[in-house]
Amino acid sequence: MATGTIKKISDKGFGFIKGETSEFFFHRSAVEDVEFDELREGQAVEFEEGEGPKGPRAEHVRPA
Repeated sequence: MATGTIKKISDKGFGFIKGETSEFFFHRSAVEDVEFDELREGQAVEFEEGEGPKGPRAEHVRPA
């Protein structure tokens, strides 16, 4: 599992995580163990690095 910090959250159901190597897009459907609305900018998270059609994507996102 990779770790990072939530950089930005959109009210449209997606956000971005600043990881050690890159910035990762994530969708609300990738969030586990908590509701998407419970996540906050600046919060530490764990995730699996994946690749989406437009670049790096975070999967299985959950609070650290």
